[in-house]
Amino acid sequence: MSAQQVPDYPFANPTALEPPPEWAELRSGCPVAPIRLASGDQALLLTRYDDVKQVLSDPRFTRQLDAPDAARVTANESGGVFGNRGRSMTGDEHRAWRQLVGKAFTAKRVTAMRPRIEAMAEHLVEEMIAGGAPADLVSALGFPLPVWAICDLLGVPDADRARFAYWSDTMLSMTRFTQEEIDAAQADFDAYLVALVDAKRKEPGDDLISELLALVEGLDGRLTEQLLIGTARGLLVAGHETTANMIGKMMSMLLADRGRWEALLADRTLIRSAVEEALRFDANPGFGMPRYLTEEVSVSGQTLPKGTTVVCSMAAANRDERQFDEADEMRLDRSPNPHVAFGAGPHSCLGQALARTELQAVLKVLLDRLPGLEPAVPAAELRRREGLVVGGLEEVPVRW
Repeated sequence: MSAQQVPDYPFANPTALEPPPEWAELRSGCPVAPIRLASGDQALLLTRYDDVKQVLSDPRFTRQLDAPDAARVTANESGGVFGNRGRSMTGDEHRAWRQLVGKAFTAKRVTAMRPRIEAMAEHLVEEMIAGGAPADLVSALGFPLPVWAICDLLGVPDADRARFAYWSDTMLSMTRFTQEEIDAAQADFDAYLVALVDAKRKEPGDDLISELLALVEGLDGRLTEQLLIGTARGLLVAGHETTANMIGKMMSMLLADRGRWEALLADRTLIRSAVEEALRFDANPGFGMPRYLTEEVSVSGQTLPKGTTVVCSMAAANRDERQFDEADEMRLDRSPNPHVAFGAGPHSCLGQALARTELQAVLKVLLDRLPGLEPAVPAAELRRREGLVVGGLEEVPVRW
């Protein structure tokens, strides 16, 4: 393939809820495909389920894209959320730290949050109803709920929550912000987190940061602070932006076909599997997961040399007909549903239990309070959010 033929990535969607045709073409004909990133650098795109799962599950392949020969993902030199700001963790350090975070960020903690998350969702829906139809589900519910939940988890005061959205956007920028804007926002964010960690050290609360501080007592203080700040930053971005966008996308998918909404109204036991199917069926997920190959590997029968940067498209993998029957159909009762929307292996999403809880809560509350909910614009008119690593919709106008 000549340089002129290497396609720009991410691919364009025909409409906000339809997948790029390139996914199916590459899965069938070129499962390890050269692509050009926003930086101008080239990488390889993986679109088949087995290949994506293989690479994401292999701890030898890292997220540290700061090697001299690694492809730069974004147009900014810092690399945004995929850049390596500060100290890198080795594989062993990463495993140890994830184990520690996992001890604090338990399913039990998330389960205990569920009533508060549902109550907050109800409060936001009541405010949306009071404001009258049509309303925008993204600004009324999609963004406020995950920000509230992640701040509740971390112990961030209510008054500080609005600042988090901007910081998060700058970290996920591919082309939307300048380097100066990103640097200034990250400096503000880091200073805020340093002060927050310090406050929790002096006066612990019932929150994740306080619990992590208790778990790491005795470790090197400076390293602990860096890791805590990195963890808090990662949870904020992953826990806020991805779930916020997913709420809007999930509701758009379910409302685009009236039969889907009516099936859920008739049978609430479908809520859990409907959330999983929305995660699998997401046609607009954003960038995917980049990996830097620290040694040679064989993928789909091809030998990829050490130093290669690959991008794993979980969304393309989630539509792989080799893995899922009727992969291009949204089946609300699909079971089993081993999608890789949250990744796989040692870097799979730490916050997936929280994301699932929020998505299920939103769906339950909207079914209960607004059974007549319907789109206020045709699905083809929904506008995608552009220039960020995470895919989403600018607005999801609804009426009831």
